[in-house]
Parts: sequence; C-alpha cells; structure tokens
Amino acid sequence: MKPDDKDMRAHMERLLDGFEPDFAFEPPPPLPEAEFAERLRRIRRQAAVEELDAIVLHTDQIGWYHTSNSYLRYVCDWMREGILIVPTDADKGLQLLSFFSDSVLLPPAGEPLLVEDIWQVGPWGREALDRPGSSIAKAAEGAAAILRKLGFDRARIGLVGDKTSRDYFAALGKLLPDSAFCEANAIVDGLQRRRSKGEQARLRAAAQLIDIGLQAAFHVTRPGVSDREIYAAFTFAQLARGGETGDGYQIGVNRYGTHCGKPYGHIVRPGDLINIYVSNVTYQGYFAQSARMIAVGALTREQEAVLEMTTDAVRRAERLIRPGVAMSDLHAAAFTAYTERGYLDDDRTRTMPFNWAAEDDGTPRRIPRADVEDIDWQAQGRRLSHIYPPLKGPHNPNLGHAVGMPKMPVFNVSSHNCDRAEEGMVFVLHAQWLDPLKAGSNIGDCYLVTDDGYECLTCHTSLDVHRVPA
Repeated sequence: MKPDDKDMRAHMERLLDGFEPDFAFEPPPPLPEAEFAERLRRIRRQAAVEELDAIVLHTDQIGWYHTSNSYLRYVCDWMREGILIVPTDADKGLQLLSFFSDSVLLPPAGEPLLVEDIWQVGPWGREALDRPGSSIAKAAEGAAAILRKLGFDRARIGLVGDKTSRDYFAALGKLLPDSAFCEANAIVDGLQRRRSKGEQARLRAAAQLIDIGLQAAFHVTRPGVSDREIYAAFTFAQLARGGETGDGYQIGVNRYGTHCGKPYGHIVRPGDLINIYVSNVTYQGYFAQSARMIAVGALTREQEAVLEMTTDAVRRAERLIRPGVAMSDLHAAAFTAYTERGYLDDDRTRTMPFNWAAEDDGTPRRIPRADVEDIDWQAQGRRLSHIYPPLKGPHNPNLGHAVGMPKMPVFNVSSHNCDRAEEGMVFVLHAQWLDPLKAGSNIGDCYLVTDDGYECLTCHTSLDVHRVPA
C-alpha cells in the first residue's frame, strides 16, 4: 500500500469520529412467544374454515444468506430456509425440516418457537459432498414421510410459499398422489394488513435505525468524501445498533437529481445532489423505509423547485392520515402539488408518465444513447453512454406502499386503491420526480396509523433537504 493510500484509509475510518445520534435508541426485546401462539391459533382456525387438514409453508435460501420470503419467520420466528408442517389439529405438533445448505447455523438467533421437532435435511450433491442426491428431493421426501406419519397421506393440504417453492411442492405432490393440494398463502397474507403493538415496536425501531443511519450519513457528507464512505457510515451506524441487513438501500450522487443505485466511487463536489433511498432497514424481521435528499452547496433553480414540490407533496398527504381515509385520497392530495405546478396533468396511476415505463403499447422502450460526463466513472476506465431513465416523471406512478416483513404482500397508495386506512397499518409515502440530466428528488417518511391520526416513525430526521456547505 502506498503511503498516500494508507493516509486515505485512516481518513476514511475517522469520518465518524464524534458521531452520536440526537436521540436515544431503545431497542425492544424479541416478540413474546404468546404472540406467535396467537398467530398459530388464527392460522389453524382459518385452515379449519377452509377444510384443510394441514398447511405446509416453505422458505428457501437465496443470494448471500437471505431467505426468499418471511413466512417461517412470521409463524415460528425461524430465520433460515425450511419446510414447516402445521397440522390443523392443535394436538399435533409443528414439524420443521431445515438446513438444506451448508451455511453456518448459529443459535440462538433463529431458534424456532412452538416447533415440536426439527429435522436436518442436509446438503446433497456430487461435486461438493460426493453424495449423489438433491436437497430439494430429500426435503420433499422427508416432508412426505412426516405427513404420512401424521395421517395426512389422503388429506387436504394447503401450500404457502413463493416461486422458489414450486419444485418442492411439485415433488411433494408426486410423493402423495392421494392428497389434494391447494394454494393457501392468503391464510398468512391476510394477517399482514394491520400490525400488533409488538410489531409496531419493531417497525418503530427499524425506522429509528434509518434515522440514525441518515444522521451518520449527514455527519460524514462534505466535498471530497465518496459515495462509498457515505453508504458505509449509514451502514455502520444502523448495523451496530441491531439492524439485520446492510444492503437494503441505495444512494445516488450527481449534479442533476437521483440515480438510485449502489456506490461506485463518486467524489462529492459542490453542486451535487445526493439521494439516500432507504428501501429496507430491518430490525428483528420487520423493515421500515424512507428517503432523504442532501444538497451540497448551491443548486440550480430547477432543482430547488423539484425539491420543494416533492416535500410539499408528502406533507399534503401526511395531513390527511387517519383511520377511514382512502388510500386514493392520500395519493390525490400529494399529486396536487404536481398538477398545480404544471408537472403533471392528473394523478391517475394507470396513465401517469413515470421513469421506467414501457412504450404506451406495452412494447419495450429503448434507452437513449448519449455520452454523459461522469468524471469518477471515467477515471475508472469506463463511460456512461446512456441516459437513465429515458422518461421524466416520478420513479413510480404512485405515492407509496405498505411496509412490514420482507417479501410479504403489500398494498399500494395509488389512485385506484380505495381501501381505507385502519389503526395499525404502516406505510411509506415518498414523492419522487426526475427529469433526466436536469433535476430530481425522492423524499418520504414512514407512517403508522393510530386510533386518532398518525405517528411519523422516521421523525428524527427532517423531511426537508439536508444542506451541506460547499
């Protein structure tokens, strides 16, 4: 390592010196077993109503130690992959088949609740283990054997999973040809609309971790600092206090608005506009979301106008949040900030222009080619040769969506959603706009619907753009 490289690394590690969030984070303890028992009771009751003898839930492992959905975590607080067999009759215990891979198991952060037995399937394969076989086939065979032992070889069985579950469920169907299988995701999905007080505490904690991460990002942002350092500061601050993932957010830094992506080595300069789009910070299985903008020095008049519009849009919708308000009314209130200023003609989700839309007839839209200056990318021997995105407008043609557990179903705050808010709902409202190579903004907060209004969960950082002197 060259001497100047060593000095640079030392500088990077000192960026968070003296940082403390401006509020005390008090992490809630894990959900009590009684809450999982109540979930199980409700699931079994609905299974009985639908004349099911058992439910089989599946979660797979994807990517780097992530799971494909949150079904097992929701039902029994299991953080890994597995097949959970839930007999409808309460006198028969839950059975969990897991450990399909050779990734490290580290209890107790993952000890399942309410489960009678855990069965280790084990990884299979010629190349890695010299054991011919398939973990998918072995897991299905094990599940079929347990179902037979429980008397479910001629039964009605509900299946709860995702697209990674198809091969497991197909194999299970062949092994139990006399049983009838049906999709039963709705039994668990129906419990995701309103959050219990315990769940609300986890979502509040996740939102506070977002604010702590943002305050850390604000602390280190100045000219000469890289997007990697800002991202790292956010990541360190929230992970050090209990966050579960460090890759659920994006950063965009340039002179004309937001390119949401991962850091690549952009050096912050006067006139830059920074978007930190926090799609997911998770605490004990529950995630919150928000978005903030950082301005470095003076911005263009057009940039300032877009920042003012999007901030105004969120606040117009926020004022209406209470039980009984239609999601479409929140959406409409926000987009009056756009229509009054002439940025949009109306707020209709179906016809609204947005950044990533295909052609009007549904065919793919060609991304325009152009040489776009990016000093830091060019210094790495690469070039930016397309204009992203190809269309001006919001990133998405709606105002927001529900938050809760990763990969669980969500509702959208859009012009066509006339459902009414209920106490215990949690959602993000983020107003967005990007005119390519001119100006952009993505800004929003996370909200909990209370019995008489709302609580802003991401209240420890201001919705207003954070200003950094040049």
